[in-house]
Amino acid sequence: MNKGNTRRPGKALTAAFVRTVKEPGKYHDGAGTGLFLRVDPSGKSYWVQRVTIRGKRRELGLGSPPTVTLAEAREQALDNKRLVRAGGDPLAEKRKASAVLTFEEAARKAHAELSPTWKNPKDRAAFLSTLEMHIFPRFGRVPLPDVTSGDIRRAILTARQKTPEVARKLVFRVSAVFKWGIAENMCTVNPATAQALALPRMEKAPVHRKALPYPEVASCIEAVKASGAGRSTKLALEFLVLTASRSGEVRAATWDEFDLGDRATRAICATWEIPASRMKAKKPHRVPLSARAVEILREAEKLADGSELVFPGTKQGKALSDMTLSKLVKQLGFDADVHGFRTSFRTWAQEQTNFPREVAEAALAHVIKDKSEAAYARSDVFEKRRKMMETWGRFLRAETGSNVVQITSK
Repeated sequence: MNKGNTRRPGKALTAAFVRTVKEPGKYHDGAGTGLFLRVDPSGKSYWVQRVTIRGKRRELGLGSPPTVTLAEAREQALDNKRLVRAGGDPLAEKRKASAVLTFEEAARKAHAELSPTWKNPKDRAAFLSTLEMHIFPRFGRVPLPDVTSGDIRRAILTARQKTPEVARKLVFRVSAVFKWGIAENMCTVNPATAQALALPRMEKAPVHRKALPYPEVASCIEAVKASGAGRSTKLALEFLVLTASRSGEVRAATWDEFDLGDRATRAICATWEIPASRMKAKKPHRVPLSARAVEILREAEKLADGSELVFPGTKQGKALSDMTLSKLVKQLGFDADVHGFRTSFRTWAQEQTNFPREVAEAALAHVIKDKSEAAYARSDVFEKRRKMMETWGRFLRAETGSNVVQITSK
């Protein structure tokens, strides 16, 4: 044999020869595909295929024995030959394949690109943390195009057993990764669609916020007043209860949202108008203010920190945090959520007054779900709500023994 350029023309290689050959040289398979085995001076061998792509001779590396067997090398060489005859480029295909990321790699890149567009910082963190817990251990190392609907479905169903709400969000997060992959030409289909997963319907468990019985609300307010909490926190919590508002609506309230009128008309026209941007239903909401609510605002004026916030937090120009009010209530020994005061108000209105249901619902800024009813019910029953909120305020003061109130809608 001629060292450095050994040939066996017309004769195919055998598995035994490939396994034992040590002499340096090129050993052609003779199958017409351009496949040969190159053995270097150290005895290491490599599969190489010589092809002509668009008029240029190229050599393609196909791996090394014994990792790549003779049969596998022949199969790959034949596939490459067919691709070249069809006008394709095996080198380009190989580069494209090497650029494909695993699901985890793609998810992290997608997260880095997309997260700046998400308003809630918690969503940014949750996107990756939930994938790390429920998805990456199952198919994080699988190339993105190779992940199947079955892989995703099994992971989601397992997550449902522990945290149903997280499992629901996982579907959208996994789908977002594939949408990003399609845009990057890493895959062509999204196996995380609802149709592809065919997940069984999950009954959504109702979420009930813990609420105090309405006769106990006044005692909670008195406990808050007597606590060592900051003045702004105390006023904000009482104002929230009196207006039956959501925590975020109160904490972010600014002075330009209020019309308190003059002293002569304050009791009959004081109004708080919450802009649509801060309302859950994305519609502006007018709140009639009771006499005590106005008193709280006058007290809050003394807390001005130079910002427009009515109830400023401990840091200048910053609103109270979303946990401040809730933490205070629980520290004082009341087993209730701040949002639950809305339930207390609603139950009081239902059991202790004659105000119509639609008045109480309007006070809570609830959207009428029946489209036909909503089409006709265009009034916000504002004046009736003013009477209701004043009655609610008097009820709370009566519960502390400060006065007696007649429970009526008239």
